[in-house]
Amino acid sequence: MALSVLTLAGSVSCYSEESRGVSSPDGKLHLIVPTTGENDGKACFTVEYNNRCILSQARLGMNTDQQSFAGDLKLKSVSEAKSVKDDYEMLTGKRSHCTNEAFERTYNFANSRGQELAVTFRVYNDGIAFKYGIKAVSADERLLNEVTTYPIPAGNKRWFQQYSKDYEGFYPLAVDGTSTVEKKRTYCWGYPALVEFRDSVFMLITEADILRGHCASFLYNGIDPNEYQVRPATDNLPLKETWESPWRLLVIGSLADIVESTLVTDVSEPCKLADTDWIKPGAVSWGYWAYNNGSKDFKIVKDYIDLAVKMQWPYSLIDWKWNEMENGGDVHDALQYALKKGIKPLLWYNSCTAWVGNGAPGPMDRLNKKENREKEYQWLAEQGVTGVKIDFFAGDKVETMDYYLDLLEDAAKYKLMVNLHGATIPRGWQRTYPHLMTMEAVYGAEWYNNTPRLTPLAARHNATLPFTRNVVGSMDYTPGTFSDSQHPHITSHGHELALPVIFESGWQHMPDRPSVYEALPKEAGKLLSQLPAAWDDTKLLSGYPGESVVLARRKGNVWYIGGINGTDDKQTLTFTLNALPGLGKKIVIFRDGSEERQLDIKRSRLSKGRTSMSIDCLPRGGFVVVIE
Repeated sequence: MALSVLTLAGSVSCYSEESRGVSSPDGKLHLIVPTTGENDGKACFTVEYNNRCILSQARLGMNTDQQSFAGDLKLKSVSEAKSVKDDYEMLTGKRSHCTNEAFERTYNFANSRGQELAVTFRVYNDGIAFKYGIKAVSADERLLNEVTTYPIPAGNKRWFQQYSKDYEGFYPLAVDGTSTVEKKRTYCWGYPALVEFRDSVFMLITEADILRGHCASFLYNGIDPNEYQVRPATDNLPLKETWESPWRLLVIGSLADIVESTLVTDVSEPCKLADTDWIKPGAVSWGYWAYNNGSKDFKIVKDYIDLAVKMQWPYSLIDWKWNEMENGGDVHDALQYALKKGIKPLLWYNSCTAWVGNGAPGPMDRLNKKENREKEYQWLAEQGVTGVKIDFFAGDKVETMDYYLDLLEDAAKYKLMVNLHGATIPRGWQRTYPHLMTMEAVYGAEWYNNTPRLTPLAARHNATLPFTRNVVGSMDYTPGTFSDSQHPHITSHGHELALPVIFESGWQHMPDRPSVYEALPKEAGKLLSQLPAAWDDTKLLSGYPGESVVLARRKGNVWYIGGINGTDDKQTLTFTLNALPGLGKKIVIFRDGSEERQLDIKRSRLSKGRTSMSIDCLPRGGFVVVIE
């Protein structure tokens, strides 16, 4: 699916504003690339939504150690607009069948030395994608920096996360580029980054389609707090003869447009696997949250395998330090026990790129080198292991991104599914490598193990993630903690029950203790037992970042609606049902009881012509509605 952005065939001279623009198929989004003469030789673009400017003169360009495209540029030619259509299937994510359409143009700029930079834009109904292409002039040419800059003036609400290699932070609300900068932290921000403009128009900034030999990037506003520049994670990145950047993405529209968008996978390479029948999303029993070192204890591992049997979950994860397992058996015994019970075992590994040395958890040094990795993967396949969780990665530099691809490509040979934990955010690889079931890159429930920080912030954080992190791909949050770990949660049972519906992950790790699931009301246990981990469709019904969210997901003929209150006050969440086609008549409502750790469950029939619902939530409360 890679495009040659350097192809100039069919290009035309650019003299009129009309010939330089690109509009979305539905006409709501319009891209304008003015002549460089209007901008002192600088390349830039402007975005209009419903005839109103939302992004004015965002900078374009890049510099290598051999070529400069930061200024003194001329717009040499513009290709004819062409239609781009795509139709593909997904095994994980928001919907199983994805379609998209865009109009595309390539803008070719030349510097004073005659060297050329091509910028290919696609304008979709739900956003804009663009990428760069240049021809290297020497074999050892290197990328110095990218000029791409998004102007976001003070006064516009934004939900940005301070950049860190594991993307495990919060998305606090801010109205400028400095107020949420933490002490001793640089002005660096990770994707995805959400902005609200006037008239309830939102923009989510991210990137996609990171190929081998490329690094990821982040945003930097340390020079001007109103200007967010794209910065590659690798300094002096080597360029090949014909080099293309990853796609830079701007998802644009209403909050529903943002949440329901599949733009990240739309622009990514198609599936590389000929056979995908062995790839199965599903729920996973997981003992780490309740027992930090539980995988060292054979009896605890058995308990969680038994939990998977009872709850009819297909998988059980044996987490870190399984190589130290004792108390009645070792990992071989545990694997055999799982297989005899009909449960598919998953095993944890240290990537050995970040946490190494004394005290680092094992197993270690089994995946870094290809020959070791192939040997380990073969052993796993022979033992009946169906997937791996690989943890603690070193960030977004090119060598780490290539390592991700090595892990995924070799895992496919042995039909092993993969969870990348302590890792970067999704950037479309779940389309290219559909055995990538989920990625962490989130401040999730495991943090109840480590610090009291999540306890007071969880409800607001949970109500922000559907509009930010989970937009770009599967999220290994490990939702649904009904009891307490080292630090308590103060979200209600209704809130916790809603999270596995609201948070999408191809492997949904169920974190709590077997005794806790046993103590849940029978109907709630049945819901968790039958809850899908892959969806046919997704609709945002209502919500606002940090305040509330009501999200509907469909599997077959059943709609699952999850709602949470992100505030410390009681709240009535009202939502319409008009956007949900094919609604059945049977309805089950799981909502907050009179106390936080109680559930009120009611069965009824959906009355004919009913178009909306209102459900009362406790502070930090929530609900689930199942309609079939």
